[in-house]
Amino acid sequence: MLQPYFLPLITFIVCSWWTINGVVSDPQTNLVSKQCTESNSFILSNFSIFSDNVNKTLRQIREELLNERKLFARAQEANAENPVFTLFQCRNYLSVDDCVACFDAAAEQVRDCPAGAPGGRTIYDGCFLRYEANGFFGQTAEADFNAALCGNQSVRESSTTLFTSVVRQVLMHLQRTTPQKEGFFVATKAQLLPHNNGTTIYAFAQCIETITQSGCEECLKACNSSMQICLPNSDGKAFAASCFIRYSTSSFFPHNYQMINIASLDKQGSKKGPTICVVVGGTAFVLILLTLLAWTKRPKRHERSFPRGDISGVSNLKGPINFSYRELKFATKNFSAENKLGEGGFGVVYKGTMKNGKVVAVKKLNLHPSKKVEEEFESEVKLISIVHHRNLIRLLGCCSEGNERILIYEYMKNTSLDKFLFGQNRGSLNWKQRYDIILGIARGLAYLHEGFHIRIIHRDIKTNNILLDDDFQPRIADFGLARLLPDEKSHLSTKFAGTLGYTAPEYIILGQLSEKVDIYSYGVVVLEIISGEQSNELKMHGDCEGAFLLQRVWKLYNRGIHIELVDNSLDSNDYDAEEVKRIIEIGLLCTQASAELRPSMSDVIVLLRGNKGLLQNMRPTMPIFIET
Repeated sequence: MLQPYFLPLITFIVCSWWTINGVVSDPQTNLVSKQCTESNSFILSNFSIFSDNVNKTLRQIREELLNERKLFARAQEANAENPVFTLFQCRNYLSVDDCVACFDAAAEQVRDCPAGAPGGRTIYDGCFLRYEANGFFGQTAEADFNAALCGNQSVRESSTTLFTSVVRQVLMHLQRTTPQKEGFFVATKAQLLPHNNGTTIYAFAQCIETITQSGCEECLKACNSSMQICLPNSDGKAFAASCFIRYSTSSFFPHNYQMINIASLDKQGSKKGPTICVVVGGTAFVLILLTLLAWTKRPKRHERSFPRGDISGVSNLKGPINFSYRELKFATKNFSAENKLGEGGFGVVYKGTMKNGKVVAVKKLNLHPSKKVEEEFESEVKLISIVHHRNLIRLLGCCSEGNERILIYEYMKNTSLDKFLFGQNRGSLNWKQRYDIILGIARGLAYLHEGFHIRIIHRDIKTNNILLDDDFQPRIADFGLARLLPDEKSHLSTKFAGTLGYTAPEYIILGQLSEKVDIYSYGVVVLEIISGEQSNELKMHGDCEGAFLLQRVWKLYNRGIHIELVDNSLDSNDYDAEEVKRIIEIGLLCTQASAELRPSMSDVIVLLRGNKGLLQNMRPTMPIFIET
């Protein structure tokens, strides 16, 4: 007999499959609200001491987020005359690095409160920060801090009644469900079927962790009431002292984030109301039957959960779309030389135009056929197909016929970064574009190392593995070298695979592989982007004559003149010299000889976004093999 919870589970699986729509990682630092506590509400005996205590709590919270990989933290300095209570919380769908970035933005904003203000709070799309001179952790509601912020676009007039009805049901569902869930946060989505072009409503609710269940209920009820003024706008968000609720027709949390099924919304609603995520059609029915059959026929054994980083855990994932060799042969004009985009150690890439007109990049791999290769190819492809981030190239499908192993990716018209630094387009990138590329690569790597549920090491970060989209935003490509790092190990000993000039010394010499290998490569790429020079070329530069790039940078840094590294093609009026020097120092931090001293990618993002205080406490040490 089937378990009573099984059918809703299958419905949820089918609904999720039906409505896939991913988003990208983002710290969501759009300011929703800011408020400073009036000075007459609490008299401070010594504002200087109070301000120092505020800074102490902010530092404590930031360290806790980073060191303990948390999305929530609180701290207090219980000085009798100048106490400070501080609380910070991120939306639970953010990665740790994006959470820290949101904290930095919130901390900077909240410290702008006037001198003498005994408290302040700020709400962003991605996080909430508050400090006060009196305790507030268990507080649930305040009449003067409860409002809604509505988008400026409405849904089509013909859809307003249906849309409004669905949103109200979704919000009521969140109001009821969130207080009952551990951690007080719920994400959900609903699709309007069969009309409205499959419009999907995404929604999220959260209460701070320090209040009671009844307090969460009370707070969300107030938010839900405030939110009604936003309908039928396509998005809206509401906040109160201890909670936040949001809906939108655009996805704002990752597609693979755990959601609550809302197919079981109140059945007492109007019969004319919308059908939410209804499974219709023969295909869905067959899918359910096949899933039920597989479930009932499964062998009786203990369930096994795969540890983080174990590639065998990927084998249960749904793979990408399978293309036939014939389709790809047609799309690439029989893999003609005129369609060839590039060639690397793992294969040749061709431009392909599918029959529906979609342009793709077709990578024909150089693999020797064997049973082991077959298994590794299947596992690797399944892994790549679920890694979604705006700074990672998207795998669209694959082909495995006979001896052929082919990957189909998004097509990037601007090709790779090396063409704009060292090739025919050299000198065409301005400073803002270079900074955005440096930050984007960091975000992509932070997702691979820390934001994805399996930790991934790329192993071959270099400029020709960084592709550029139409807006010159970077996409990290070529996961052919990607391997998984078991969570219980600090490094792996493995055969060397990478590119000299970009590869960390401990990997070349000892075969020790950790995420710090990617961080070293990233540091080299940062210095190449700023200088416009290749790391593995011997260059003549006056007293640095005959030096490789890393040697030259270190010598310039030691003399305090590392601004001279900047590419001559850049206009000095387009960049701030101090900012560029700071980013050069970040590149040197990433290429230190000691892997332990290199910052994590989440720390790199914080440093790039301008945390000068943190950088002051981090001085780069000499890279290995550098002559003094």
